[in-house]
Parts: sequence; C-alpha cells; structure tokens
Amino acid sequence: MLRFAPAQAVGVSDTHGGFVLYLEGPGDRGILDAWCKRLLPSIARRLSRASVILGGRRPARAVEHFRALGGAEAGARGLCVLDRDNDLAPPPPENAEPGLEFFTWGRRHIESYLLVPEAICRGLRLPSADRRVQRVLREHLPPEGDEEAYRALDAKRILGPGGALSLALGVPIPPARVARATRASELHADVHDFFERLRREFGVVDVSIGGA
Repeated sequence: MLRFAPAQAVGVSDTHGGFVLYLEGPGDRGILDAWCKRLLPSIARRLSRASVILGGRRPARAVEHFRALGGAEAGARGLCVLDRDNDLAPPPPENAEPGLEFFTWGRRHIESYLLVPEAICRGLRLPSADRRVQRVLREHLPPEGDEEAYRALDAKRILGPGGALSLALGVPIPPARVARATRASELHADVHDFFERLRREFGVVDVSIGGA
C-alpha cells in the first residue's frame, strides 16, 4: 500500500496536464520552488501542486505511485528528480514505466548548487564579503570549474546542521532561503537545463530563462 503524506496524495486530475514531479524530500521542493519563482514564475504554483515527496532516494516508489495513477495510459507523465549521492548509489531504473522519466543532478546533491557565497550572504542578511563565509568556502570548495570534484563534494556536510558553515556563523543555513537569494546569473548550467526541461513540459513560451 502506498503511504505518502496526505498533501501528496495527488491524482492525475490534480496535476498540470497529468504531469507529476517526484522529489526526494520537502527540502528539495523548497529549493525548486524558490528557483522556479526566479526562473519560471508563471508555473510556480502548478509545479508545487504537481510535486510528490518520496521520502528519500526511492525511485521505485515513484514507479509504484505512477502506476497507481494509471501511468501513461491514463494520460500521466512523470519526472523523478534524484540526487546523484555517490557513485555507489544505484542508478534509476531504465525504461521502468512508459511516461515516467528520471533526472539525476550532475553534482552530488541539489544543495551543491547553493554553494554561492554572495547568495548565502544575501539569504542570511550578512555583508556581501562576510569573512566567515569566504573562509569556510575557500577551505572546503574545489577550484571553480572542477566539476569532477563538485560531483563528489558533500554539500550537506557544509551547509547542514552542525556543518562547517553553520558552526562558523553560529546559525542554521536554511537552504530554501539561500535558493531564494540566488540570482539567475549565479545558478549553475545544470539548474538552467532542468528548468528548460520544465519550460517545455509546461508549454511555457516567450520566456527568457537566465535573467537577473
């Protein structure tokens, strides 16, 4: 029996044209909601309504839920968004269900795209050149452009409770707040590519993704 949070017990009629967005957790939804309001504000409310929380990296649950909706035969389409985690994490199933696709972030976690010092400072209302933020990120981040290193970097251990940045600042780092403070020009190409995919899925036309 499927056991999703009541707010996530959606049917095909509740989604945009039968589209369902499967996410690992509510934190992921908070980050995506913030980015969506920046990049594709016209679909922000519809995207939130289309979201289903899996409760972890559980692609099999997405398949189960999608089948319960009736799958492609019922007019449903699904996209399951997963953290890469590490190279030991099992890959998502291939061709598991017609109409259901999988998207895996290029970096280890969705939080990996929040490691922007200026956005962190704006989100926490700190001076733009706060030395504590600069020092921690300088000590923990790979050189800019080293995507192989970012692929392995555990961003949650930097931004999460008890992480290096939280300890240095003496306050928690709310990921959604940092996401809201991140400008489009500061977002990684992976994020822009993901929202371009959503733009096509929702049929949004005449919109420029990547503005300030």
